[in-house]
Amino acid sequence: MAATYLHRRHERENYIPHHGGCIINHSMINRNREEGHTRLYHDYFSHTHTYIETQFRRGFRMRKSLFLRIEQAVVAHDNYFIQRSDDVGVRGLSSLQKVTAALRMLAYGTTADSVDDYARIGESTTIESLKRFVKSIVEVFGAEYLRRPNNEDVSRLLVENGKRGFPEILGSIDCIHWKWKNYPNGWQGMYMGHVHEPTIIFEAIASKDLWIWHSFFGLPGSLNDINVLDRSLLFEELAEGRGPQVKYTINGNKYNMGYYLVDGIYTSWPIFVKIITKSQCNKRKYFATAQESIRKDVERAFGVLQSRFAKVRGPSRFWDVETMKYIMTTCITLHNMIIEDKRELQLEEQFDTNVEIPTDILNRNHPNTFREFIEVHAQIRDKQDHIQLQNDLIEHLWQVHGGDMN
Repeated sequence: MAATYLHRRHERENYIPHHGGCIINHSMINRNREEGHTRLYHDYFSHTHTYIETQFRRGFRMRKSLFLRIEQAVVAHDNYFIQRSDDVGVRGLSSLQKVTAALRMLAYGTTADSVDDYARIGESTTIESLKRFVKSIVEVFGAEYLRRPNNEDVSRLLVENGKRGFPEILGSIDCIHWKWKNYPNGWQGMYMGHVHEPTIIFEAIASKDLWIWHSFFGLPGSLNDINVLDRSLLFEELAEGRGPQVKYTINGNKYNMGYYLVDGIYTSWPIFVKIITKSQCNKRKYFATAQESIRKDVERAFGVLQSRFAKVRGPSRFWDVETMKYIMTTCITLHNMIIEDKRELQLEEQFDTNVEIPTDILNRNHPNTFREFIEVHAQIRDKQDHIQLQNDLIEHLWQVHGGDMN
């Protein structure tokens, strides 16, 4: 019996659905694919296009120049998107049709057959296009737009957040749940948590401009934020000394690690600064207000991500976690690409170029011995350092901005 169960589980996990081809008793539809391409091209991409740039951004969630850059990169990476002709000269679907269908599914969260009547692309082909599109995006752009912050990135974050009252903050961290509709019934208990529906957890770190610097997706919804943190690459990098090492002084006390703003569920470690609740002291009240205001960066990033790509807002209808992971990672990558595109348009508004950005305060040290690893691990978990850092930040904020309450 156990062998039968393991065999069926192996078949389920390794099942690869096949789309397309002729099916007995199924009617063949002449969709006139060239007409679909012509309509799409004249509506958005010709010199005499029907819809203006503003309408293009609303429909595709990005500027036309960015879309064309993505379309060209995807075509160069995967020849599936290259338009071909059959033996009698009938041209197949174009790259614009396939990429548009995939992007519309991500943007609107619609079903695979929702773009058939406009783009002239069938349901099975739309699903195949989406899967190949998300994989291509991750493989082509993932290294650049899902990277860890480098020295220049971290330095800029420190300068920006220092102006907001929190020196040496690296961002805000939080988790959200993505509902999974078509989950295997046998996994229901593992993926069901406080949401009371099967979900998969997404952990992220975001900055003020809503750029997502860290993402970790795939753990079952029965876990909480702390369980996710213990398994994410963020904690692994910090424990191994590969995270950003920052030296600074607050209220006369020296520190050598940056920190993140979190909510109350996280543990009292010096890499986290949590909100203070039920405080009667004016200093602590002001700190709680300021901390909560800046911590909203990651919640705002979640909100914008889900608004741009409704696919990750509604319940997932896919059967396997791997496809869902590619979809989530692609949406994050496109989200960061859109932010960069807007940043280039409004560089002077987003950043003060007259501010000198320090570049010599970062030091990524790798523990050379197991003893050093244990020391770093203990330093990350030091509760007394957490309390000291929080108290120093309370004093610092009050001294710098406390008068603003009057």
